[in-house]
Amino acid sequence: MTITLEPHSTVLFTGDSITDLWRPDGEDRSSYTALAAGYWSLSHPDRPITWLNAGHFGNTVADLEARWRTDVLDTHPDLVSVLVGVNDNGRHTFEPDARKVSTDEFATGYDRILAPLADTGTDLILIEPFLLPVEGVVEAGVDDTMIIDDAVREEWRAGLDPKIQAVRDLATAYGAELLAADAMFAELAAKTGAERWSADGVHLTPAGHAALADAWLSLIA
Repeated sequence: MTITLEPHSTVLFTGDSITDLWRPDGEDRSSYTALAAGYWSLSHPDRPITWLNAGHFGNTVADLEARWRTDVLDTHPDLVSVLVGVNDNGRHTFEPDARKVSTDEFATGYDRILAPLADTGTDLILIEPFLLPVEGVVEAGVDDTMIIDDAVREEWRAGLDPKIQAVRDLATAYGAELLAADAMFAELAAKTGAERWSADGVHLTPAGHAALADAWLSLIA
């Protein structure tokens, strides 16, 4: 089942840096949100849509919850698309004061932000958080001071899988469309190598954003 966007609907994307499109200086700033909005609008000139982006660099589910009223509920969107989880999963590895977020805490917080939308008629797209299987040691973060190696990725993978399952369960519980991004990128990486889609396993290249936008567009009409 796909979501039909009626004329003058409001679509709101929210999440972390992938939605916010944080990129290192000098890198292309194409994003899945802009690509999805642009290509949909090009194909449907008879249905004008308001496109909003409330993504914010570094956010967790708790961060989304703190600004959910002003960013989401007060805008009365017709469709909300959520991509969050990578910071809940791995921020403690590069911020010493950050604590680990359990799957139960992640799922409970995610459920709390979705609950106010349950009886409003708002359509939902939940995007799985993802981790691409890049290899070797890479530098990441705002100042390239975060070192990601195989041991870090192994820890992230172990923590991310149950959080992905939590997103799947919430999509079922709320009748949301699920974008199975982790599975999609795993399949793409197996064919062409992970680095085509992400340099650090988390933040997407322009090709990665295009792939995510294409998958997102397949869920709406």
